Amino acid sequence: MNTHEKGRIGEDRAVEYLLARGYAIEARNYRTKHGELDIVATAPDGTLVFVEVKAADSLSRGNPLFKVTPSKRRTIAGMAKRYMYERKIAARACRIDVIGIYRGKIDHIVNAFWA
Repeated sequence: MNTHEKGRIGEDRAVEYLLARGYAIEARNYRTKHGELDIVATAPDGTLVFVEVKAADSLSRGNPLFKVTPSKRRTIAGMAKRYMYERKIAARACRIDVIGIYRGKIDHIVNAFWA
């Protein structure tokens, strides 16, 4: 199984996790030439949530949550702003979450960072 397939499986698990907690999925794999957002969802309280998903088979390279580098955070924040601009979303609460998946365990960091 290649990295892309593993990532897709991790994102599928994250979507299942979010749906089970009352989130509505607005978009998956929103891409532009500047980057990608894994999942865009609406939280049960109406907050727009941009979700970065990191999955790993082993911890030999560290916890998947720690793979969201400063550069990746800037890209995600910029993509979130672009998403909101393109859809003319101005007056809505939003946040960026990170979901880490390792051997069936899901860690969800709510409001992990912002630009």
